[in-house]
Amino acid sequence: MPVPPDPDPAVKPLVYLGVEMRKHRKRADLSQKRVARITQFSQSLVGYIERGERTPSQNFMQRYDDAVGSGGELVRLWARLTRGASPRWFRNWLEVEQEAHALHSWEPLYFPGLLQTDEYADLVIRGEPGITEDQVERAVMARMERQAIFDRPDSPMLRVLLDEGVLHRPIGGKKVMHSQLRRLLEAVESPRIGIQIVPLALGVTTGLLGGFAIAQISGSPDTVYIESATHGNVTDNPEDVEAIHSRYDMLRAAAQPEHLSVGLIREAEKLWT
Repeated sequence: MPVPPDPDPAVKPLVYLGVEMRKHRKRADLSQKRVARITQFSQSLVGYIERGERTPSQNFMQRYDDAVGSGGELVRLWARLTRGASPRWFRNWLEVEQEAHALHSWEPLYFPGLLQTDEYADLVIRGEPGITEDQVERAVMARMERQAIFDRPDSPMLRVLLDEGVLHRPIGGKKVMHSQLRRLLEAVESPRIGIQIVPLALGVTTGLLGGFAIAQISGSPDTVYIESATHGNVTDNPEDVEAIHSRYDMLRAAAQPEHLSVGLIREAEKLWT
């Protein structure tokens, strides 16, 4: 099995990945246009990623790897570049997330990471004081990697409660917000993903101190992830789990039904057009 080359620390991760992708494509004597046809992605997207201007998903990397015949080397390089990008305290949650058969989350301030576009994720991650460009790129790649759980045949059920204010918070401007809302509308087409909006007009205060998520794993106690200003807390302590369940139930009772929530998302998407 070929070992992925060591990344050059002087080169940005996405640029380095793109250079290696072009090497393999040219070695296979394939044009971008031909690779786009084989992978069923647009030629413009292939070009963006090869130039290090867009973050590839795991699905994209696997198809590209197969198309150019790199034998998994590019996928392993992509995984290597994303490995370690997440904070240590979050890695326990990543393991839980991979095993969960159902995930329930609440977000009062921004769209959940599992449903973010790479442009939106980039801007959210840049809000961390002192973060470097290299760290931003790696963190975005890691976040996109998380979303690959929905490509699995046994993908988890995801139920999201979202404060209505998130639909109107101008992160990145019209183009970024429009793409992000379109991402949500595409996500809810899956029977395994549901989103409910908690209306601003209700003045609900439960959960305003921060987001949280509940993971359900067959044969194991529920585990919760609780956000804070500096780091999150991952625990299966029964008291903490019960407290988060109570908050989730209160928020869900206040949320609009799914069909009305989708209508609110569509209305917001038009405002960002």
